[in-house]
Amino acid sequence: MNRRVTLAAALLLGSAAALHGQPAERALTLDEAIAATLTENAALQAADHALRAAAERRRAAAGLRLPQLSLTGAYTYLDKDIGIDLNRAKSAVHRFSGDLAASGILAPGLLPTIQGLLSPILEADWNLKLQDRSLGFVGGEATLPIWMGGRINAANRAARIDEESVRTAGDGTRNGLITETVERYYGLALALQVVEVRRQVVEGVRSHLKDAVELESNGMIPRSERLYVEVKMAEAERALEEAELQVETIEAALENTLGGGRAGRPVSAMFLLDSIEPLDRYRQLAGQRSPLLRQVALKRQLADVGVRVKRAEFLPQVVAMAGGSFYNYQVSGIVPRWAVGIGLRIRLFDGLRRERDYAAARQTVREVEALERQAATGIGVLVEQRYNSLLSYRYRMTSIERSLDFATEYLRMKEIAFREGIAPSSELIDAELDLAAIRTERLEAAYRFDLALAQLLEAAGISEAYTAYLHRDDARLIRFDK
Repeated sequence: MNRRVTLAAALLLGSAAALHGQPAERALTLDEAIAATLTENAALQAADHALRAAAERRRAAAGLRLPQLSLTGAYTYLDKDIGIDLNRAKSAVHRFSGDLAASGILAPGLLPTIQGLLSPILEADWNLKLQDRSLGFVGGEATLPIWMGGRINAANRAARIDEESVRTAGDGTRNGLITETVERYYGLALALQVVEVRRQVVEGVRSHLKDAVELESNGMIPRSERLYVEVKMAEAERALEEAELQVETIEAALENTLGGGRAGRPVSAMFLLDSIEPLDRYRQLAGQRSPLLRQVALKRQLADVGVRVKRAEFLPQVVAMAGGSFYNYQVSGIVPRWAVGIGLRIRLFDGLRRERDYAAARQTVREVEALERQAATGIGVLVEQRYNSLLSYRYRMTSIERSLDFATEYLRMKEIAFREGIAPSSELIDAELDLAAIRTERLEAAYRFDLALAQLLEAAGISEAYTAYLHRDDARLIRFDK
């Protein structure tokens, strides 16, 4: 049934465009419009990039558990060599050898021999170079956190919460865009159908004006009645122009929602549901799937992580370290080539900053808990408001359709009376305008119903189910021609 009506609407719009000298535009169903929005809209593309960035931050936090490796290299040129100058000790050695001979410990005949042996040594430079002034090395170092007081676990937990929060924000953006697509798609459909109604009114009044001019020239009606028809003609033409401008405005807005592509002509008719699930069903869904509630819950979890981070400030930090060089240029052999160790850091006092930060973090948890309770209540109220709005438009549609039946019959009676000369043309025109106004009101009520349904599903967190409502068996399609 829905497909037949959609095809009929497409043919009707194409025929209307051809009759008015306009090229027929491609047909666009609501399913296609939503699919285009979820694929091409820049806001969703930005949300996707934000989610990818959050995933990378989560992976970066996981890297805090792994060793940190670094490669270092350096070349240094000092103002002089590093060494020990022992030249001042030469005189002491020389005196020591003389003292040995004088004391009789050393035989006098051996003194020349010993002095001959010591002479080359004493004449040498006793400046011992430990390190050349030009040196360089290439090496590496590694650190591995052993115990950081829970900071690493907290950082990973916060990164996971951040990723989930970004994903939830993207779901909210997605739901909002579906509602926006419904609003602008059916807004364009409404505007186009209002244009058709206004055009029919203009054509009808133009016909009556032609008759009024002829009747006035034959002296059958007074001039005032012809002027009355001219006034109504001007009003009808102005209303048609305003409706056509409204089409252009909404069409541009829909194209923006679809991601900049041509909108086409909407062919999915507005609809009304004969039955709606109970309010408690939507409240339950909102509690489970509302992106707003999920984001507030994630903020509370993040606040709990913040408490753990501040508590970790009181605990020691233990890190394993290792380093070594694997290439040396003129580096002294007395310098060690590798080293390993364990570092311990305990902060004893920092001006009570840690205590204040910890207390502030606990207060943040209480703040978010209060906001979570408020959000849960607010979502429940929002769901109820939108549910009641949905029902009100359905009840309003029942009243409007009764008025439409009356206005249709009233116009039929006035047409008969006008042809028989019983009723003036002004009464016939008023009847036609009343019928057009009721038709427009009926279309607007259907539009408001469909928009209220989209807003209700958004509040419940199930906007993706909207098209399923459109294709339900109890969905009654609403068109301008009834």
